[in-house]
Amino acid sequence: MEPTTLLEAVRYFSSPDNCREYLVERRWPNGVICPRCGGRNVTFLAKYNRWQCGSRHPLRQFTSKTGTIFEDSPLGLDKWLTAMWQIVNCKNGISSYEVHRAIGITQKSAWFMDHRIRFALGIGPGEKASGHVEADETFIGGKARNMHRDVREKKITGTGGKDKTAVMGILERGKDGKPSQVRTNVVANRRKKALQAEVRQHVQAGSALYTDALKSYDGLTEFEHGVIDHAEKYVDGQIHTNGLENFWSLLKRGLHGTYVSVEPFHLFRYLDEQMYRFQQSQADRRRAFRHGRSWYRRQTDHLGRSHRQGRGMSPDS
Repeated sequence: MEPTTLLEAVRYFSSPDNCREYLVERRWPNGVICPRCGGRNVTFLAKYNRWQCGSRHPLRQFTSKTGTIFEDSPLGLDKWLTAMWQIVNCKNGISSYEVHRAIGITQKSAWFMDHRIRFALGIGPGEKASGHVEADETFIGGKARNMHRDVREKKITGTGGKDKTAVMGILERGKDGKPSQVRTNVVANRRKKALQAEVRQHVQAGSALYTDALKSYDGLTEFEHGVIDHAEKYVDGQIHTNGLENFWSLLKRGLHGTYVSVEPFHLFRYLDEQMYRFQQSQADRRRAFRHGRSWYRRQTDHLGRSHRQGRGMSPDS
């Protein structure tokens, strides 16, 4: 069974057996293997709801949570999987306060879960974009007019994007029946060195590259570079950046409307979440939960890094 509504997800994941079978089917489709040695000689211990590896080595026993984002968490899979269902199916995201109220855990625990899930949703570098590609940048940060005077005096020290975080986006338009793919990165600034390095790293030479008239994009001669000047028009045939403008609007709607306040050093995780949701929204949204292929690829060493990064973080609202 694949839950298609929140009510179905709550009912289905309330059973520990359903949770275990759901994870096993997706993590080990060809049979359970030991996550520590890779051996297939494993025995299920029903009394303890775990497996034991037949090979002799330390930590022979393991569960479906071992080596995943769920490991060493005291929260049950019923809460983890329900929260994950909500995050990947809510178009504008879901804050830790909403998760806290919905599944009956503390807000701090919900915030911890949200960030682990965002970590798992992170998309690897993959192949370089090709074909028709859009590149654009934006600034993420609070609006001065919405801040109290004393907060504005601390945070706003200049004009434009001086006190905001720059984000670079690259979108490969859909081709051969495949949906559009987007990738984003936090960048130091909008200068030529920073933006052109991102373009060359993620776009295949010879591709048709479409940008706005920002001077930082001048000199990308290895691409078929088309420029649209937004002071004159927004579309000139194939030359436009409307695909990325759409992505920015969805991202900012979630940041401003759902999360309200995001620290710059957490921003890359919210970008990962929105990228994942955007890729899946090109197909049936109900399949987004089923296609979370990256949930289980993070091993314990990655989780240790995630824990270190997660300390001292202020909660979103």
